[in-house]
Amino acid sequence: MADSVPELGQVAGGGLQVFSVDAECIKQRVDEVLQWVDSLEHKLKEVEEFYSSVGVSNSGSIVKDTEKGRHVVGIRKIQQEAARREAVAAKRMQDLMRQFGTIFRQITQHKCAWPFMHPVNVEGLGLHDYFEVIDKPMDFSTIKNQMEAKDGTGYKHVLQIYADMRLVFENAMNYNEETSDVYSMAKKLLEKFEEKWAHFLPKVQEEEKIREEEDKQAATEALLAKEASHIKTTRELGNEICHANDELEKLMRKVVERCRKITIEEKRNIGLALLKLSPDDIQKVLGIVAQADPSFQPRAEEVSIEMDILDEPTLWRLKFFVKDALDNAMKKKKEEETKTGALNGTQKKEVSNKRNANNKLAERKTKRSRV
Repeated sequence: MADSVPELGQVAGGGLQVFSVDAECIKQRVDEVLQWVDSLEHKLKEVEEFYSSVGVSNSGSIVKDTEKGRHVVGIRKIQQEAARREAVAAKRMQDLMRQFGTIFRQITQHKCAWPFMHPVNVEGLGLHDYFEVIDKPMDFSTIKNQMEAKDGTGYKHVLQIYADMRLVFENAMNYNEETSDVYSMAKKLLEKFEEKWAHFLPKVQEEEKIREEEDKQAATEALLAKEASHIKTTRELGNEICHANDELEKLMRKVVERCRKITIEEKRNIGLALLKLSPDDIQKVLGIVAQADPSFQPRAEEVSIEMDILDEPTLWRLKFFVKDALDNAMKKKKEEETKTGALNGTQKKEVSNKRNANNKLAERKTKRSRV
């Protein structure tokens, strides 16, 4: 009887020999490479999510813009430009709010403005239901304080002042009866305010248009900068993935050097096992062979794999791949058989139940006929 061929970690005739030091080093290096691959997958996922969010139609925009001679700025410069634009826009808005101050003074100096100059004295006037009717009280002194605030808590947009001005009059008209003097004064001031606002509105609309264009430009530049960053990341990922593959190849060869050689019998078994693989798995096998032999043509009409000319690392890869593929196929087949068996059992039960129901129905009909 021929001597048994030693498995991984054994040497023929020498019994089990554990390469403890080398094995530990290899294991540690494999763990490092796996962590490295995990980080690469995380970066790749970020790139994929970015391109999914911007849509396929935007892909390649960097290349097109570069071809047009357009300068794609960096993220830091984008941030600086955005901050500059915000500062300029804030200054324009401050000027606009100062101009609105003229309207504010004209309204507050009107003879009908006195009831709205200060917050409503709810307790003093005995208006116990005021806060049940009015959600947000407002008055001219509160608006003035907000307009003059220097601590960053004031109005940021002239439309905020406009909304609060309207709120003063709307509150008065909502709480007071139409026949009251306060209602009439609020209605009269609101009409005058809206008349003056209509002349001021084109300036506000122009500013809104400018801001909209600036926001679009900022969004486009930010997108281009981010895309440029992801293109750089993609190049780096490609290099790192190649490096990781090289490291894994080195580790694999180092392990194979410490393994026994594949026997003739094992080569024959690998060849026979290839016949049982699915078309998808066969393509993967051809890919493994092509990696080891650059002259191998996996897409040729007729492909022949010569086991005797393959190197040991490739043979070991094929052996493990074939074993895993067949095990997975067998596991899948058993799951399908179990599922089919359960389905057949259910169908048989349904047929049996139907047969029993038909028998009971026939019995009833027989009894009726006898009667």
